[in-house]
Amino acid sequence: MLMADEEQEKIERDEMLAAAYGKTRKSLIARLENWEDQKTWDEFYQTYWRLIYAVAVKAGLRSDEAFDCVQETILSIAKQSKKNLYDPEQGSFKTWLMNMTRWRINDQFRKRKKDTAMAGSEWEDDRKTAVIDRFEDPKGDLLARLWDVEWKKNIADAALARVKAQVSPKQFQIFHYYVIKQWDAQKVQEYLNVSMAQVYLAKHRVGSVLKKELARLEEHAD
Repeated sequence: MLMADEEQEKIERDEMLAAAYGKTRKSLIARLENWEDQKTWDEFYQTYWRLIYAVAVKAGLRSDEAFDCVQETILSIAKQSKKNLYDPEQGSFKTWLMNMTRWRINDQFRKRKKDTAMAGSEWEDDRKTAVIDRFEDPKGDLLARLWDVEWKKNIADAALARVKAQVSPKQFQIFHYYVIKQWDAQKVQEYLNVSMAQVYLAKHRVGSVLKKELARLEEHAD
Protein backbone atom coordinates (compact mmCIF):
# COMPACT_ATOMS: atom_id res chain seq x y z
CA MET A 1 0.00 0.00 0.00
CA LEU A 2 2.83 2.36 0.89
CA MET A 3 4.56 1.55 -2.40
CA ALA A 4 1.35 2.29 -4.32
CA ASP A 5 0.93 5.63 -2.51
CA GLU A 6 4.51 6.62 -3.31
CA GLU A 7 4.02 5.70 -6.97
CA GLN A 8 0.80 7.76 -7.10
CA GLU A 9 2.49 10.77 -5.51
CA LYS A 10 5.30 10.54 -8.06
CA ILE A 11 2.78 10.34 -10.92
CA GLU A 12 0.88 13.37 -9.62
CA ARG A 13 4.12 15.33 -9.14
CA ASP A 14 5.29 14.45 -12.66
CA GLU A 15 1.92 15.44 -14.12
CA MET A 16 2.09 18.80 -12.37
CA LEU A 17 5.60 19.44 -13.65
CA ALA A 18 4.63 18.26 -17.14
CA ALA A 19 1.73 20.72 -17.22
CA ALA A 20 4.00 23.55 -16.08
CA TYR A 21 6.61 22.45 -18.63
CA GLY A 22 4.07 22.63 -21.46
CA LYS A 23 2.93 26.09 -20.43
CA THR A 24 6.49 27.35 -20.02
CA ARG A 25 7.62 25.87 -23.35
CA LYS A 26 4.67 27.41 -25.21
CA SER A 27 5.41 30.82 -23.70
CA LEU A 28 9.10 30.43 -24.48
CA ILE A 29 8.47 29.64 -28.15
CA ALA A 30 6.33 32.75 -28.44
CA ARG A 31 9.17 34.89 -27.08
CA LEU A 32 11.94 33.51 -29.28
CA GLU A 33 12.59 35.72 -32.27
CA ASN A 34 13.58 32.87 -34.52
CA TRP A 35 12.60 29.26 -33.76
CA GLU A 36 14.44 27.88 -36.79
CA ASP A 37 15.19 24.38 -35.58
CA GLN A 38 12.27 23.54 -33.32
CA LYS A 39 13.23 19.88 -32.93
CA THR A 40 16.76 20.69 -31.76
CA TRP A 41 15.63 23.37 -29.33
CA ASP A 42 12.82 21.20 -28.02
CA GLU A 43 15.30 18.39 -27.35
CA PHE A 44 17.61 20.86 -25.61
CA TYR A 45 14.75 22.19 -23.50
CA GLN A 46 13.51 18.75 -22.52
CA THR A 47 17.05 17.73 -21.58
CA TYR A 48 17.94 20.66 -19.34
CA TRP A 49 14.80 22.42 -18.07
CA ARG A 50 14.47 20.18 -15.00
CA LEU A 51 18.12 20.80 -14.12
CA ILE A 52 17.73 24.58 -14.27
CA TYR A 53 14.43 24.41 -12.38
CA ALA A 54 15.79 22.15 -9.62
CA VAL A 55 18.87 24.28 -9.02
CA ALA A 56 16.81 27.48 -9.04
CA VAL A 57 14.42 26.08 -6.41
CA LYS A 58 17.26 24.81 -4.21
CA ALA A 59 18.92 28.21 -4.53
CA GLY A 60 15.85 29.71 -2.88
CA LEU A 61 13.45 30.67 -5.66
CA ARG A 62 9.74 29.94 -5.53
CA SER A 63 8.32 27.56 -8.13
CA ASP A 64 6.94 30.34 -10.33
CA GLU A 65 10.24 32.23 -10.13
CA ALA A 66 12.13 29.05 -11.00
CA PHE A 67 10.05 28.56 -14.14
CA ASP A 68 10.74 32.19 -15.10
CA CYS A 69 14.42 31.42 -14.54
CA VAL A 70 14.14 28.44 -16.92
CA GLN A 71 12.61 30.64 -19.61
CA GLU A 72 15.12 33.44 -19.23
CA THR A 73 18.07 31.04 -19.20
CA ILE A 74 16.95 29.29 -22.39
CA LEU A 75 16.26 32.63 -24.06
CA SER A 76 19.74 33.87 -23.14
CA ILE A 77 21.27 30.70 -24.52
CA ALA A 78 19.30 31.08 -27.76
CA LYS A 79 20.51 34.65 -28.18
CA GLN A 80 24.13 33.72 -27.43
CA SER A 81 23.94 30.77 -29.79
CA LYS A 82 22.85 33.01 -32.64
CA LYS A 83 25.87 35.24 -31.94
CA ASN A 84 28.23 32.28 -31.44
CA LEU A 85 29.21 33.59 -27.99
CA TYR A 86 29.86 30.16 -26.51
CA ASP A 87 33.48 29.16 -27.01
CA PRO A 88 34.28 25.52 -26.04
CA GLU A 89 37.93 26.47 -25.65
CA GLN A 90 37.02 28.81 -22.78
CA GLY A 91 35.40 26.06 -20.72
CA SER A 92 32.94 23.17 -20.72
CA PHE A 93 29.30 23.45 -21.75
CA LYS A 94 28.37 22.24 -18.26
CA THR A 95 30.12 25.23 -16.64
CA TRP A 96 28.78 27.65 -19.24
CA LEU A 97 25.20 26.53 -18.63
CA MET A 98 25.75 26.78 -14.88
CA ASN A 99 26.90 30.38 -15.20
CA MET A 100 23.98 31.27 -17.46
CA THR A 101 21.63 29.79 -14.86
CA ARG A 102 23.42 31.54 -11.97
CA TRP A 103 22.93 34.95 -13.61
CA ARG A 104 19.24 34.34 -14.23
CA ILE A 105 18.75 33.15 -10.64
CA ASN A 106 20.34 36.37 -9.41
CA ASP A 107 18.06 38.33 -11.77
CA GLN A 108 15.03 36.73 -10.12
CA PHE A 109 16.23 37.70 -6.65
CA ARG A 110 16.83 41.27 -7.82
CA LYS A 111 13.34 41.33 -9.31
CA ARG A 112 11.89 39.97 -6.06
CA LYS A 113 13.57 42.73 -4.02
CA LYS A 114 12.37 45.36 -6.48
CA ASP A 115 8.79 44.06 -6.39
CA THR A 116 8.89 43.89 -2.60
CA ALA A 117 10.18 47.45 -2.35
CA MET A 118 7.44 48.68 -4.70
CA ALA A 119 4.85 46.97 -2.52
CA GLY A 120 6.17 48.83 0.50
CA SER A 121 7.13 45.71 2.42
CA GLU A 122 10.22 45.25 4.54
CA TRP A 123 12.21 42.06 4.39
CA GLU A 124 14.74 40.93 6.90
CA ASP A 125 18.29 40.91 5.63
CA ASP A 126 18.43 37.14 5.46
CA ARG A 127 15.42 37.14 3.12
CA LYS A 128 16.92 39.61 0.67
CA THR A 129 19.63 37.49 -0.80
CA ALA A 130 19.77 34.19 -2.60
CA VAL A 131 20.43 31.07 -0.56
CA ILE A 132 23.65 30.63 -2.51
CA ASP A 133 24.89 34.00 -1.26
CA ARG A 134 23.96 33.55 2.42
CA PHE A 135 26.41 30.84 3.42
CA GLU A 136 30.04 31.12 4.24
CA ASP A 137 31.48 28.42 2.05
CA PRO A 138 35.17 27.83 2.78
CA LYS A 139 35.13 24.63 0.72
CA GLY A 140 34.30 26.38 -2.53
CA ASP A 141 31.37 27.51 -4.62
CA LEU A 142 28.11 26.23 -3.12
CA LEU A 143 26.18 26.63 -6.35
CA ALA A 144 28.88 24.78 -8.29
CA ARG A 145 28.62 21.82 -5.93
CA LEU A 146 24.82 21.93 -6.04
CA TRP A 147 24.98 22.12 -9.83
CA ASP A 148 27.27 19.10 -10.01
CA VAL A 149 24.87 16.96 -7.96
CA GLU A 150 21.81 18.02 -9.92
CA TRP A 151 23.68 17.70 -13.23
CA LYS A 152 24.42 14.03 -12.61
CA LYS A 153 20.82 13.36 -11.61
CA ASN A 154 19.49 15.25 -14.61
CA ILE A 155 21.77 13.42 -17.05
CA ALA A 156 20.52 10.08 -15.70
CA ASP A 157 16.87 11.16 -15.92
CA ALA A 158 17.31 12.62 -19.42
CA ALA A 159 19.02 9.46 -20.64
CA LEU A 160 16.22 7.30 -19.22
CA ALA A 161 13.61 9.48 -20.94
CA ARG A 162 15.38 8.98 -24.26
CA VAL A 163 15.73 5.26 -23.66
CA LYS A 164 12.02 4.96 -22.89
CA ALA A 165 11.25 6.24 -26.39
CA GLN A 166 13.52 3.64 -28.00
CA VAL A 167 12.46 0.39 -26.31
CA SER A 168 9.16 -1.38 -25.77
CA PRO A 169 7.02 -0.33 -22.78
CA LYS A 170 7.25 -3.83 -21.33
CA GLN A 171 11.06 -3.97 -21.53
CA PHE A 172 11.36 -0.55 -19.94
CA GLN A 173 8.97 -1.55 -17.17
CA ILE A 174 11.02 -4.67 -16.43
CA PHE A 175 14.23 -2.62 -16.44
CA HIS A 176 12.67 -0.03 -14.16
CA TYR A 177 11.78 -2.54 -11.48
CA TYR A 178 14.79 -4.82 -11.82
CA VAL A 179 17.62 -2.31 -12.32
CA ILE A 180 16.41 1.09 -11.12
CA LYS A 181 14.27 -0.01 -8.17
CA GLN A 182 16.55 -3.04 -7.65
CA TRP A 183 13.84 -5.58 -7.12
CA ASP A 184 14.79 -9.23 -6.94
CA ALA A 185 14.48 -10.93 -10.36
CA GLN A 186 11.91 -13.40 -9.10
CA LYS A 187 9.81 -10.59 -7.63
CA VAL A 188 9.86 -8.79 -10.99
CA GLN A 189 8.93 -12.01 -12.75
CA GLU A 190 5.93 -12.60 -10.52
CA TYR A 191 4.79 -8.98 -10.34
CA LEU A 192 4.87 -8.40 -14.13
CA ASN A 193 4.01 -11.96 -15.10
CA VAL A 194 7.07 -12.39 -17.32
CA SER A 195 9.69 -15.10 -17.71
CA MET A 196 13.13 -14.97 -16.12
CA ALA A 197 14.60 -14.83 -19.62
CA GLN A 198 12.58 -11.67 -20.33
CA VAL A 199 13.91 -10.07 -17.16
CA TYR A 200 17.54 -10.66 -18.09
CA LEU A 201 16.96 -9.76 -21.75
CA ALA A 202 15.40 -6.43 -20.78
CA LYS A 203 18.30 -5.71 -18.47
CA HIS A 204 20.77 -6.29 -21.30
CA ARG A 205 18.93 -4.49 -24.12
CA VAL A 206 17.71 -1.47 -22.18
CA GLY A 207 21.00 -1.21 -20.32
CA SER A 208 22.89 -1.12 -23.61
CA VAL A 209 20.74 1.73 -24.95
CA LEU A 210 21.04 3.60 -21.65
CA LYS A 211 24.82 3.36 -21.72
CA LYS A 212 24.91 4.92 -25.21
CA GLU A 213 22.57 7.76 -24.23
CA LEU A 214 24.55 8.53 -21.08
CA ALA A 215 27.77 8.66 -23.08
CA ARG A 216 26.14 10.95 -25.63
CA LEU A 217 24.90 13.38 -22.99
CA GLU A 218 28.18 13.39 -21.07
CA GLU A 219 30.07 14.05 -24.30
CA HIS A 220 27.99 17.21 -24.83
CA ALA A 221 28.92 18.40 -21.33
CA ASP A 222 32.63 18.64 -22.13
